[in-house]
Amino acid sequence: VQLVESGGGLVQPGGSLRLSCAASGFTFSNYYMSWYRQAPGKERELVARVFPAGGITNYSDSVKGRFRISRVNAQNTVSLQMNSLKPEDTAVYYCNAVSSILGSQYNYWGQGTQVTVSS
Repeated sequence: VQLVESGGGLVQPGGSLRLSCAASGFTFSNYYMSWYRQAPGKERELVARVFPAGGITNYSDSVKGRFRISRVNAQNTVSLQMNSLKPEDTAVYYCNAVSSILGSQYNYWGQGTQVTVSS
């Protein structure tokens, strides 16, 4: 199983970034896909989640209206479009896959990608 994030970097306040996560080794279309983030000294927090079929999404209040999560099941990818970035969005962003299959829980994490919002 692999989740490989890309797209992080340094951006000025008000700018945009698009994170991508390429998944392999499991049946992607069965999994809830999420982006989490962890800032220095803080707990990891859920940023956005998309349901397996892609029609339902959830966002944290802090990013609602600025970030958009999407997935392409045919390509085993999930993306996070981040607009109007703020310094407080600075964190390591992690891709996460979760599913419950036949009573067993499956939970996978990527290695993370750094996003820094600074002038």
